[in-house]
Order: sequence, then structure tokens, then C-alpha cells
Amino acid sequence: MTDQGLPTADALQQAATLAGALPFLRRYAGDTIVVKYGGHAMGDPELAQTFGKDIALLKLVGINPVVVHGGGPQINQMLERLQVKSSFVDGFRVTDAAAIDVVEMVLCGSVNKQVATLINEAGALAVGVSGKDGGLVKASKLMRKVKDPVTGIEQTLDLGFVGDPDEINPQVLYALSGSGLIPVIAPVAGGHNGETFNVNADSVAGAIAGAIHASRLLMLTDVPGVLDQNGKLISELTAEEARKGIASGMISGGMIPKVETCLQAVQAGAKAAVIVNGRVPHACLLELFTRAGSGTLIRAH
Repeated sequence: MTDQGLPTADALQQAATLAGALPFLRRYAGDTIVVKYGGHAMGDPELAQTFGKDIALLKLVGINPVVVHGGGPQINQMLERLQVKSSFVDGFRVTDAAAIDVVEMVLCGSVNKQVATLINEAGALAVGVSGKDGGLVKASKLMRKVKDPVTGIEQTLDLGFVGDPDEINPQVLYALSGSGLIPVIAPVAGGHNGETFNVNADSVAGAIAGAIHASRLLMLTDVPGVLDQNGKLISELTAEEARKGIASGMISGGMIPKVETCLQAVQAGAKAAVIVNGRVPHACLLELFTRAGSGTLIRAH
């Protein structure tokens, strides 16, 4: 309040912001939002704290967030510390028996608990689990085909204990969310024959979003979203438009697997998927609670 008993400009702006968010709060009340958390947003301490507060806020206003996190840099650091060799093919980490132990230790241990703690410290109740807990995520061995640059012959590459999610048990998520808890999921899955698989976090988030028919899949990345030929952000795409964008080359490089994950999610049952710039503070809130949004939204139709 000012000396005259009137509200300050900051207070008025805060009240106006809350009032403006009301229609969006009503739209998503009781809905489930799956958030893939990684990249720069995960490595920046200030952005990490902001992320924890935003996820806590979603739960406190009646939305059910589910968080799936990555942890590539942390895995790299531990592998180097333990002198375990590792390599990448087409963005996938080749994971042998020694590496999968390190991957599980880092993702299901320190990283998973750090993400849950961010949310807990913000006032909500988050519980860290992995895809192996309760049979949440089952995966099959992922095989990649690559062409020899000299001969052009296509070969199948064995990536070791790298998995592709093919079965989701949503009862684990329903039980946690129904008890007022926020699931924080490490992308380590069990195999159908007792194996442990390292699974791409984007793939896990997309599979979960589709299986539970989430209202939104939010993919936090290090870019604004899908850009057109002039470098301008495309705010919305249908699945057909996204596929044409990949075929034409407008969508290229590292954006292709992210868009494909979004397409798989909406095809499996998610209402929409959004590629969001995680480097922007409050990216999730901007996407959900403002008319303009903050990324590229992909719908089935």
C-alpha cells in the first residue's frame, strides 16, 4: 500500500495477472499436464528454482502435473569420474552393462531427488520414481539402422541397454496424483525379461502423455519452438502440417525427434503437445495461462 492507503502499481499488476489467468485455470482444472524437464532449464540454478515453484503452483491450483526429467550432463560427469567410456550414435548414448549401472544410479538417485526437492521446497509434495517402479514403463531394446558413408549399405547398430518405451502402466501415476502427490519420473525402464534400459526422456514423456490422455505435453527445450523458413516461430501446427514440415525440410536436425515425439503423443491420446523454450522463466505458466502461449503447439487435427 502507498502512504495514501492505495495499492501499489506492482500489487495492481499482480492482481490483474491473477484475474487474467482465471479462464485458463478453469480450463485445466483437474486435468493432467506432462512436463519433460531438461536442457538449459535444468542446468541453471535460478531457472531450476523457478521451475519447481511453477510445478508446485500447478498442483496447488487443481492441475495434476507429471514431470519426466533428463540428466545427460550429470551422467557424463559421473561416467568421466568413474572412467567408464561412453559414446553417442544419432543422439542416443551407447549403454553397455557398466554404463547402465551408472545411468540408473545418477538418474534414479541424485537427479531424481534433486528435481523432487525443487518442487517440495516450493510447497507441494513431489515423489521421485523411475519407470521401473510399479512397472510404470516397460521398454524393448532399441535398435538403430545406420548407413555406411562409404558403401551406403544399411547396418543395424546395437546400442546396448537403450530401450524404447512400449508399455505404460498409468495406475502408478493415478495413485500418486490422486493422493495429492506429484510424480517425478526418471527415464529408466524395466524390460520384459528383467533388463534395465536407459530410455530417452522425451520418448518416456511422450509415451506417458499419450497413455494417460494428458491435456498437454510440455517439452521444455533450448529453442523457442518450431521456426519457419524465415526464422519466425510457428505458434500452432496440425499433425499433418508437422509431417509435411519434416518432409519438406522446414523441420530439421534435432527438432525432428522432438516433433515426432509430439506426434506420437497426440496420436496415442494426448490432446496436444507443445515445444516450449525452457530458457524463459515461467515457461510452463506462460504456455498454459496466457492467450499467446510460449511455444509451438501440435494437435492431432
